[in-house]
Amino acid sequence: MGKRKKESLKQSRNKLLFVMVLFALIWAGLLGRAAWLQLFMGSDLSRLASRQHLAAELERGERGSIYDRNGNLLATSVEAASVYIRPVKVKDVGGTAAKLSRILGIPQTKLRKKLSRKSNFIWIKRQINDRMAAKIRKADLPGVYLTTEYVRLYPNNYLAGQLLGFTGIDGKGLEGLEKEFDGRLAGRKAQFVVQRDASGRRLYLDAMGREMDIRGKDIHLTIDSHLQSITENALAEAVKKYEGRWGSAVVVEVATGDILALANCPRFNPNIFRTSSPDIWRNRAALDVVEPGSTFKPFLIAAALQHGVVTPEKLFDCENGRWELHGKYIKDTHKEGWLPVHKIMRYSSNIGCAKIGLELGVQNYHKFISDLGFGSKTGLPLPGDRVGMIRPAAKWNEIDLAAGSFGQGVGVTALQMAKAYLAIAGKGMSRPLHLVKYPDMEEEKPKRVFSAEVAEKVLSMMREVVQEDGTGTKARISGTTVAGKTGTAQKANRKGGYGTEYLASFVAMVPGYNPEYIIFMMVDDPKPNHYGGTVVAPAVKKVMTETLAYYGKLPERREPTPLMAVGETEYTEMPKKAVRATPLHSESNGATVPDLTGMPIRRAIEILVQKGFVPKIKGSGMTVTKQLPGAGVKWPEEKNAEMVLWVS
Repeated sequence: MGKRKKESLKQSRNKLLFVMVLFALIWAGLLGRAAWLQLFMGSDLSRLASRQHLAAELERGERGSIYDRNGNLLATSVEAASVYIRPVKVKDVGGTAAKLSRILGIPQTKLRKKLSRKSNFIWIKRQINDRMAAKIRKADLPGVYLTTEYVRLYPNNYLAGQLLGFTGIDGKGLEGLEKEFDGRLAGRKAQFVVQRDASGRRLYLDAMGREMDIRGKDIHLTIDSHLQSITENALAEAVKKYEGRWGSAVVVEVATGDILALANCPRFNPNIFRTSSPDIWRNRAALDVVEPGSTFKPFLIAAALQHGVVTPEKLFDCENGRWELHGKYIKDTHKEGWLPVHKIMRYSSNIGCAKIGLELGVQNYHKFISDLGFGSKTGLPLPGDRVGMIRPAAKWNEIDLAAGSFGQGVGVTALQMAKAYLAIAGKGMSRPLHLVKYPDMEEEKPKRVFSAEVAEKVLSMMREVVQEDGTGTKARISGTTVAGKTGTAQKANRKGGYGTEYLASFVAMVPGYNPEYIIFMMVDDPKPNHYGGTVVAPAVKKVMTETLAYYGKLPERREPTPLMAVGETEYTEMPKKAVRATPLHSESNGATVPDLTGMPIRRAIEILVQKGFVPKIKGSGMTVTKQLPGAGVKWPEEKNAEMVLWVS
């Protein structure tokens, strides 16, 4: 009995030992496996788990805005919803196609094809309106999703359309400044780490996985929206009145080289760019290379004066308006005999300029205009900035030199012309133009091309063009001296030679002494009149008048009194401060439009601009005789409401 009990205990101990050893082996195996997974397989398994439960999603930040020099918004971005599908999660293809068709206006057959694809992502319709987005949310269709994108908006519609350009549906700049500064304006991509459950549903968004600042950077232009509007309106009126094909204009502030306005006609609305042709998108002021005609003559005179070839009083025979050179005839509009250089400029004699050019010589003239920037890019941040067309000096013959002396046979852009005239206004110093206030950009250093004395002599001749009996008398402004030059260039024929089409142009610098502003404008193929002094000079005058009024620099007429000294001017310059800063007095009670009739035009414009309106001026003179809207009418709520002042 005792022996049997001992054997039983021994068997129990063996079984217990076996179980313990077995469990020890199992635990050792588990621990070994855990150690293997943790130490050697951990990173791989963690990555697999992340794929299952974490998803990386990309989002692009909002595009930067574009502002004018005063902080007025020219281009911005607004949120819009877009619809996409994941076909693998669509349960009812037919029903989903029918509902989406009703909401989005897309044919069901097209939707069924997309819904039947074996794909994880397909766009259905992008940048839909709020009403459609609300209906999509309410429908709650499996496999149909909404996401947020940004739509580019240009709140001023046509204003500076060609200059600003536009973006595509993906927010990429395609034209204009939008294209040139796409790298700066475009929002950066941000990565979100999204955790999902086993069913793929989003649980939360980890803020640590996102870049904090993904919005694109803004840019600020030198453009003034008010002056841009004034210039565009004046240009459009000239193009329409003379049935021109197109027109462009540039307004420059002399002290800074800032471009205050850069206008093109026909106008272009970048909000609906798909409805316009690429020909309308074109920024012709920067891209179109034209033969400038007589507006090029001041540079010839400056070169001849600088090299000592001529003096303002040196005489040249203008051949009574017709001169033969190597079998080619050069003609003048006005038949003149012997003229001094300053009158060759005043009456715009092609023959006189051709003879000056021949005395100056190809090398001297070619180097001079090259130093002014012709034949080189302007350096402005614009896509397609052109070099123009100035052939190497070695390829010029006497006919080329004679033609180039009065602006034919050379190709330039409006911006190149504005930059060159900045040197005349700036006492012989060639300086860069500015369009964007962007501190990181390198700019051309100023350099002297001709002396200050030469610049003043050329400016004096240009004053004669307007203030004496020259070709630019229609640009005169009462009480202010204007320096200017007309241009009427024959356009080259595609078959060779010159045809019957013309480019009319006019440049003005105001005031004529120590200029503060340069306005260059041209109109292509005007009819029936094609002379720059008739077609363009009045439009430039309008821009000058309203620019001076806007800045509070338009002179106000004073009645002569016996106390006035002999020779004292009948005009007084306004204080040099912006009209916007001038307080209103008793002309308006604030709620209604005041009676402006009988007021000096400067004061009337001052009142309207203070209220945010830039009026149209009709007629010529210094006193308001009629107004629209009339006195006592409530101020319009829309800032683009029509305001008209008639003057005499």
